[in-house]
Amino acid sequence: MAKYDFDIGILGGGAAGLTVASGAAQFGAKTLLIEKEKKLGGDCLHYGCVPSKTLIRTANIYHLMKNAEKYGLPRTDLNPVDFQAIAARIQTVVNTIQAHDSRDRFCKLGARVEFGDAKFIDEHSVLLNGQMYSAKNWVIATGSSPFVPPTEGIDKTPYLTNKELFSLKTLPKSMIAIGGGPIAIEMAQAFNRLGTKVTVVELAHQILGAEDKDMAEHLMSILISEGITFHLGALPLSTKDLRNEKEIIIKNTEGKTISLKAETILVAVGRRANLQGLGLEDISVERDRKGLKIDDRLRTKHKHIYVAGDATGSYQFTHAAGYEGGIVLSNTILHLPRKADYTYLPWCTYTDPELASIGMNEKRAVAAGISYSVWSEEFRTNDRSLAEGKETGKIKLLLDEKEKPIGIQILGPSAGELISEWVAVMNGNVKLSTIASAIHPYPTLGEINKKVVGKFFSGKIFSEKVKWALKFFFNLKGRACGE
Repeated sequence: MAKYDFDIGILGGGAAGLTVASGAAQFGAKTLLIEKEKKLGGDCLHYGCVPSKTLIRTANIYHLMKNAEKYGLPRTDLNPVDFQAIAARIQTVVNTIQAHDSRDRFCKLGARVEFGDAKFIDEHSVLLNGQMYSAKNWVIATGSSPFVPPTEGIDKTPYLTNKELFSLKTLPKSMIAIGGGPIAIEMAQAFNRLGTKVTVVELAHQILGAEDKDMAEHLMSILISEGITFHLGALPLSTKDLRNEKEIIIKNTEGKTISLKAETILVAVGRRANLQGLGLEDISVERDRKGLKIDDRLRTKHKHIYVAGDATGSYQFTHAAGYEGGIVLSNTILHLPRKADYTYLPWCTYTDPELASIGMNEKRAVAAGISYSVWSEEFRTNDRSLAEGKETGKIKLLLDEKEKPIGIQILGPSAGELISEWVAVMNGNVKLSTIASAIHPYPTLGEINKKVVGKFFSGKIFSEKVKWALKFFFNLKGRACGE
């Protein structure tokens, strides 16, 4: 039997890599974790989820302060924001979490951590800083980076991506966000609320293309009311640096060219898996347009080389990366064959209001040829929403022909939290009747989950047939008040 330096080696110290390293070490496997950057935590901690949600929270508070009169409070004259102070708070939050993702902590767990650029020299070995390391199993969890489209002039025009966005010295007076996905839309609203004039340019004809059109358009109408300008179906043709301003020439849906100018450009059109320089082509690891080719157990053609996180090119969410890390652990360390199943993978766009989903929406149900019915409830009928002054949005429940839930979308306050009840419901195969009969505390936003299910049952319970039967058997007398 071949001898290796480690039981498992992991390339990448982001969400997926840290999950595997932590679990493998605690299970007693000799574990090597290699990270190319100088710190563990990955893009999510340093440039993604953590700083963006910290910024969003700051922007939301500033927005509430500017709208104090809505809540019966005196009008407040606010000073412009000091973005250096905001950036400092963001870094404080990152540093606090970083302590949990430190080299020392993982060493205490039993995992060895090395930093640098690793490259495969054979199917079981990598070269790192002039030294060779071998492992029985390898995990490629190298994450992803912002994709920059080959627009004419972009290489000569200064722009921002999520890597530079949270450490700006000053708040931009104006910004053009290229892209209509979650990152672009979240940051557009946050910067707009802080005082930046924001314009969004999106090639598709709706923002958040994975979502149903009605939900995306509802959210966009809210963003427009806050002052954000949108150009949908717009193709960026070229960019130019005008020193104090940046210019983007776009072609709109009518084929006309339009010049847009702003102090800065945010490029947020998607992400690309970090696979360059790993030597994967030398060991015949296959890839496609999105990422590495893998089977349902997250294995490449070499069954001892696994892929997790953004490097798969599929579901680029931190919670998906953590889930995939668990799949890898089960297969490599516990030797319990386990396949990845994304049927009930939830996700959320953290705008205000938030837009959260799990399972199928109407767009995916139609594409899959599934017959369904839609049940919805507006947040303006929820008492807590009214009390909070956040009555915009709705919940959509999709049921198949057997009246089983196949998907839920929530556009509303704390939608990311509200969807968690449906995570339990759908993964636990909980009956709708159980939700309808469960007691939810009043007044809470969570009541909307119970109410949309109650709307489905009310048509059955309060039907003319039921009323006739009750009248027949129990001599009920009918209406006590006229029409």
